[in-house]
Amino acid sequence: MDKNKFTLIFDANSANESFSRNVVASFCLQLNPTIDWLGDVKTAVSEAVTNCIVHAYDEKGGQIVLDVFICDNVLDVVVKDFGAGISDIDQALEPFYTTKGETERSGMGFTVMQTFMDSFDIKS
Repeated sequence: MDKNKFTLIFDANSANESFSRNVVASFCLQLNPTIDWLGDVKTAVSEAVTNCIVHAYDEKGGQIVLDVFICDNVLDVVVKDFGAGISDIDQALEPFYTTKGETERSGMGFTVMQTFMDSFDIKS
């Protein structure tokens, strides 16, 4: 059974969104991924981190913890924040729902993550 993991703790700053997805992508190279699969992972990580920055911390800063595991050629990515939380997860999972209607947010972050991943779980 092959196992490997890492934990990354970084500031909830939009400049770190691309950094976090590229770190995960680099870690995934040991799985010999396709370009499409790697793109899906990068997009899902990007959406999760952006949600933390924009919604959990309202772009006011905080910490994001990224735990990434590989076990038997299966990738598991956990993105954690310590921000505001989600008052209604079912509503938040609805496509196009956003709490930031006055901005250019589409409300598709969770939908994108669900679409690109084999499994998806959210806790508040």
